[in-house]
Amino acid sequence: MSSTILAGIDFLAPSHLVARQLIGVTVLFDGVGGRIVETEAYDGEDPASHSYSGPTERNFAMFGPPAHAYVYRSYGIHWCLNFVCREEGHGAGVLIRALEPVTGLAQMRERRGTTDEWLLCSGPGKLTQALGVTRAQNGTSLAQPPFELAAAPAGIEVVSGPRIGISKAIDVPWRFGLKGSRYVSKPFR
Repeated sequence: MSSTILAGIDFLAPSHLVARQLIGVTVLFDGVGGRIVETEAYDGEDPASHSYSGPTERNFAMFGPPAHAYVYRSYGIHWCLNFVCREEGHGAGVLIRALEPVTGLAQMRERRGTTDEWLLCSGPGKLTQALGVTRAQNGTSLAQPPFELAAAPAGIEVVSGPRIGISKAIDVPWRFGLKGSRYVSKPFR
């Protein structure tokens, strides 16, 4: 099993702590990526989480080892990338909602069909399309290629608020973002 500590983050911690700590971390997929500027936490006891009702064929990766990817299709259209956290059997994860694009901009622009940097990774579906992440990465370790994580720089200021795009537990303040980032999917209040 790979390490549960990557980029200075212990993926055995509760999902809301991991989600906050991931802000500012650089994530690359096959050498393409950027700085994480927005995340959302989901826990097995959270009715908005895919793991709330237990393991299924779709969410099995959330019940696997921490520091692995959980990739699912949203609305039958977009892939979404989550990082699994906490102990096996619990079913918790962090949705990577937005990146500040830094590396591989030409590939991202081609994949997304735009030159507007904000449109490259400012939402979970945009982000996976820009990086080239698909269901094939479901269950893949974040500790080895094609993934690479690098620690956030010191002094990161994080803001939080309610998660977006869900219909249950909408008031839970488990959406986290880099304060002042223009790359988040939706501004924080």
